[in-house]
Amino acid sequence: MSGPMALEPGGVEQDTLALRLATDTTLALRLPDRGTRRAEVDGLAAELADRVGPAVHPYEVAALLESEGLTAAVVKERYGHPNIFSLASALYERVPRVFPEPAPTADPWRPDHVRCLLRGVLFALPGLAYLLAAPLWHGTAHTTALIVAGLVSWAWGQALGHRAHLRRATGRREAGRTLLVGAPLGALGATACAAVPAQGGPVTLVAAAQSAYLAAAGVLLVLGAEWLLLAALSPLVAGSAMLPWWELGPELRAGLPLLALLATLAVTAHALRTALAAPPGPAAPPPAAHRSLPYGLFGLSAAVLVLLAGRQHPYAVIALTVSMGPAEWLLYRYRGLSVGALRAAATPAAFQWRSAGVLGLCLLAYLLPLVPAALLTGSDPAALLPLAAALWTALLLQAFGIAWPPAAICATAAACAGAAPPHHLPLAYGSAALCLTVCVLWTLGRPAPHV
Repeated sequence: MSGPMALEPGGVEQDTLALRLATDTTLALRLPDRGTRRAEVDGLAAELADRVGPAVHPYEVAALLESEGLTAAVVKERYGHPNIFSLASALYERVPRVFPEPAPTADPWRPDHVRCLLRGVLFALPGLAYLLAAPLWHGTAHTTALIVAGLVSWAWGQALGHRAHLRRATGRREAGRTLLVGAPLGALGATACAAVPAQGGPVTLVAAAQSAYLAAAGVLLVLGAEWLLLAALSPLVAGSAMLPWWELGPELRAGLPLLALLATLAVTAHALRTALAAPPGPAAPPPAAHRSLPYGLFGLSAAVLVLLAGRQHPYAVIALTVSMGPAEWLLYRYRGLSVGALRAAATPAAFQWRSAGVLGLCLLAYLLPLVPAALLTGSDPAALLPLAAALWTALLLQAFGIAWPPAAICATAAACAGAAPPHHLPLAYGSAALCLTVCVLWTLGRPAPHV
């Protein structure tokens, strides 16, 4: 058995029982020094640079660190920061701010080139019926009755087309029901209006045929059945192609347009039957009728403006009618280019300048081909080009749901042009085009309509 242990202070027990305080030398062996911690933070910043760079506040970096699984103990021991927010601020300061451009996406407004071209052709093909049947009637009463029926049909068709598109947002079946009721009413109303100048004579039947065709063609265009309409109009194309080589008798001159009408009515019935067989959409109240009123007013005003231009240069109006297909294509391009301008602009002022450039580019692309068309038809480009610009800018505003300003401007221009001498038509058309262009720059020069 060993002897008693000495317990007085200062003995050998001092080396075993006394508390040993850590010194800088011992800490250097256990914890990394400041240089090592700084290197760790630099390494972490380099590792997370691609995700720290786009951050707009250190808190976003803190959330990133938490998602990476960094705990408070690791932050203190490895990186030498008291908490994760301190480390996040250090990383935020080390990594420069970078805001990469989003990945390019497909243009949501990419137009269907073939469909737009086809629609332009379809707008002009019905004129072949008048070319075939013109020798069969004479007198101003016939022309007046057809003009009145055409004006009413154009106005009604614009309003009905807008209402059908609103219903199509609910379902194809709902759009079909709207067209099934509205198209016959429009044809009957146009025929009744034409019967007044025709005094109930045989020309009323011609006006009824014209009104029935315009109503049926409007249905097919709304339902996207352009190819069916083209097939129905093939008798007109065949008959017109024979005119330079053979003189068609009265039977063919009357029979081919009638055959085209019957074919159009048949394919319209098929398209409506298909639409009505679609499953019903979600229950929703029908849109208020007054929402389509400005579209009808614009249709009537545009018809009057085109009619006034056609009294002097009918072939120029044919060129303008055909251009409606490229005009629709350019409406899509305007929207696509505006979305691109919105992505490229950093301030509202910059977008406004880009938007003005997009508008000028689209107008130039639309109007330039009409210059040789006006010269070839012997018409005045000073009248045709402002009219085309007014119609296109009005359609552009309507495409964004802005209906009353273009309707009011075009109605005012139509009233002034109807009351003014023919040589003042360019002034009326130019004033309308200028007002509509300013309206486009004012309303569509802001980012909000394009978001």
